[in-house]
Amino acid sequence: MRWTTAVVVATVVLSGQTSADDRKPNVVFILADDLGYTDVACYGSRYYRTPNIDRLATEGIRLTDGYSCGPNCQPTRAALMSGRYGPRTGVYTVGSIERFAWRTRPLKPVDNVVKLPLETHTLAQAIHEAGYATGLFGKWHLGQDDAHHPSKRGFDEAIVSMGKHFDFETIPKVEHPPEAYLADFLTDKAVDFITRHKDGPFFLALHHFGVHAPHQAKPELIAKFKDAPPAGGHRDPTYAAMIASVDESVGRVLKTIDDLGLGDDTLVVFTSDNGGVGGYGREGIAVGKEITDNAPLRGGKGMLYEGGVRVPYIFRWTGKIPSGTTSDQPINSVDLYPTLLEVAGGRVRSTLDGVSYLGLLTSGGRERPGRDALYWHFPGYLGAARGQWRTTPAGAIRDGDWKVVEHFETGKVELYNLRDDPGEKHDLAAAQPDRAAALHARLVAWRKRVNAPMPTPHTPDPEAAAKKGRGAGDDE
Repeated sequence: MRWTTAVVVATVVLSGQTSADDRKPNVVFILADDLGYTDVACYGSRYYRTPNIDRLATEGIRLTDGYSCGPNCQPTRAALMSGRYGPRTGVYTVGSIERFAWRTRPLKPVDNVVKLPLETHTLAQAIHEAGYATGLFGKWHLGQDDAHHPSKRGFDEAIVSMGKHFDFETIPKVEHPPEAYLADFLTDKAVDFITRHKDGPFFLALHHFGVHAPHQAKPELIAKFKDAPPAGGHRDPTYAAMIASVDESVGRVLKTIDDLGLGDDTLVVFTSDNGGVGGYGREGIAVGKEITDNAPLRGGKGMLYEGGVRVPYIFRWTGKIPSGTTSDQPINSVDLYPTLLEVAGGRVRSTLDGVSYLGLLTSGGRERPGRDALYWHFPGYLGAARGQWRTTPAGAIRDGDWKVVEHFETGKVELYNLRDDPGEKHDLAAAQPDRAAALHARLVAWRKRVNAPMPTPHTPDPEAAAKKGRGAGDDE
């Protein structure tokens, strides 16, 4: 059942940061798809080469504890565009609950909303109302029929594409050479958008489909990694080449901004929608080929362990964000909306779950945003292979250094200290039962506060998978 809430209209107008000439700053938001926490050199990879993303970190601030709102694509994108957790939009996972053989399990998942509800006042709409030209190029995944297409959700210009890296299709249809690579095509559109709107202000969302499967890359980039020695679980030349294409895109966008003299007037954000596809073998889960590894973090895409939800988060704003800084302040996808609205000087018109971290960025990590804990609610199943599951229904909370993961099927509660144990190897729930119980109680209270629906009991049918005619495996 979909959960809805009344929209609360706030009367507070946030104070936008302006340059010396009182021009409103531009915002460029670059979102990679399935890029894991250590899939970037400045986050630890010794195999992948990401000089432009590394440069972005050198010239800005790198957050070590940035999180996606969901362990897979759609819930994170809904959170970014709404500033709200899944229980407020009904978007918890990708697609219908019928994608996986849930009838073999003891719980019925909560029905999933596959299109961002039309009553949601999107980030793009809010920034557009603040006087910005808005554009989105790439993966939307929140509904692409006429009513839900991003061109109807606050973006002046929007070209949507996902599913293929070569021979791709776009909505609306745009002609392109058959040999064109999607990341390059999207970057062409982004560079053109920046150039045409250089007098600003503009908000550009560049949502890459890279590095999502199918794993396809330009041959000349694959060749660069063919003889590179594996390191830290990173070993696939094609995947490395896909990351290199995303990195090339970042470099082209930064060059355009700098060549136009817009560095002082442009906040650039780079992140990913969830963890990388890897780390399952250590959990005893068979998924076929693991394309990467999120180590030292535990697990990967589709899981509420750190490898599934902790992602790179980098910000550059020349002259406003101190260069070469890092911060371990936890932030979440829901925080982007209030942050960018404060940058734009926009008006809050709906209930937001996130908080602005603009002060954190401009202080080089010294200022901490006043916030509650971070929460995750995943009331469904994500399959793996051979009847295994990457996740069963679960929830999580992080407060300070402490994290609780609750498994809804069994009621098991796990407790981790992420400062001492970022790999979540040592469950401390038995050693510190009072702390585990207190954090779990806060998670339960949050679910009640936001009316989060829970899975319901179900009598398992062991034959359900065979009747369905498919296994539990899927890479989303």
